[in-house]
Amino acid sequence: MTSHQVSPGGPLKGRVQVPGDKSISHRVLILAALAHGESRITGLSNGQDVLCTLAIIEALGAQVAYDGEVLVINGGTLVSPPETLDVGNSGTGMRLLAGLLAGLGIEATLDGDASIRSRPMDRIIDPLTAMGAVMASADGQGHAPLTISASTLAGIEYVMPVASAQVKSAVLLAGLNAQGPTTVREPSISRAHTEELMAACGLEVNVEGLSVTVQPGQPQAFTHQVAGDPSQAAFWAVAAATVDGSAVVIENVYQGPARTGFVEVLKRMGADLTHDPVSGDLTVCSGPLVATTVTAAEVPGLVDEVPVLAIAAACATGTTVFEGLAELRVKESDRLATVEAMLVTLGAQVEVAGDQMAVTGGRLTGGLIETHRDHRIAMAGAIAGLVASGSTRISDWDAVATSYPNFGQDLAMLQSADV
Repeated sequence: MTSHQVSPGGPLKGRVQVPGDKSISHRVLILAALAHGESRITGLSNGQDVLCTLAIIEALGAQVAYDGEVLVINGGTLVSPPETLDVGNSGTGMRLLAGLLAGLGIEATLDGDASIRSRPMDRIIDPLTAMGAVMASADGQGHAPLTISASTLAGIEYVMPVASAQVKSAVLLAGLNAQGPTTVREPSISRAHTEELMAACGLEVNVEGLSVTVQPGQPQAFTHQVAGDPSQAAFWAVAAATVDGSAVVIENVYQGPARTGFVEVLKRMGADLTHDPVSGDLTVCSGPLVATTVTAAEVPGLVDEVPVLAIAAACATGTTVFEGLAELRVKESDRLATVEAMLVTLGAQVEVAGDQMAVTGGRLTGGLIETHRDHRIAMAGAIAGLVASGSTRISDWDAVATSYPNFGQDLAMLQSADV
């Protein structure tokens, strides 16, 4: 475990390329493992979460090799692994892999770190067992380790109580090995990566409004270049918008549905920001920000960006209100409580009531931020440290490797760029 100190400094300048999108990376690995033949992937996220999923598909029997910078995966026939499958800190990996394993006719156990063992898995256990999956949690309370046994699945129509791309994806992946179609209905839109990638792999997927139906089948081998992760781009966008004199270009940022909500929020706050529809380059320059309201309907499209958007809110004029943040309670930490504590430490005015958070802009002072090993809190704290009046120390800094191992180096590069 390490700590890291950030001091206020000069503007951020230059161009930066963030890691490949983490959500897409998990999904292309899983689909490549299912597909017969050779799939070729470039731009994969180098975060620990994705590396755990890569190790897991290899343990399940997929053949993994590198051809220069291209990851080559030969899949199609997966088998029971000899040991427990370790997802590390990845809730996405845990839930998607549970959906994959549920219909494979093999036995496997999924486990992870202390954070994963504390996170609720009943949201996937309930629909998967309704399909016929045989699943058991070690404590009987829906927490990892989670053992999945061979079973025969039947397609269902599942109405989700809360929009969640992870739960939707788990059910759709299980549906590939079920008898009959599987339909998921959401209360509001969530990330559509799974259904987009399934269609691109030749699977029969039908999307109608908030309903997604998949027919059983096996994906075809494919080639995919993973675009830059919007959730990582958001840190540099907020930094460039709030640090005086900054001008940053974030290259090749994914622009698909339900992923660039933070861009619209920053635009409403008055940020000097453009997102090129061809290159995906996101250009952000500093300027004054004003408060806005982030509605509950918007949250599924920016749920991972709330910590750094809260920093933007703390630098804006007026009070920004975030609604419908219940999902943050079950992230790597109780992220809503952790964001609140971070803002209080920094001297910001913040009020949390139920699943709503109000942040009033003002002067940030710096301090010691306890991240609870949450990578997004660590990176948001670093961005806050750039605009605080004093130094900011961040606990468990090594947690950034979960999704963005080179974050510190990229920050130093943007601070020192001569442009």
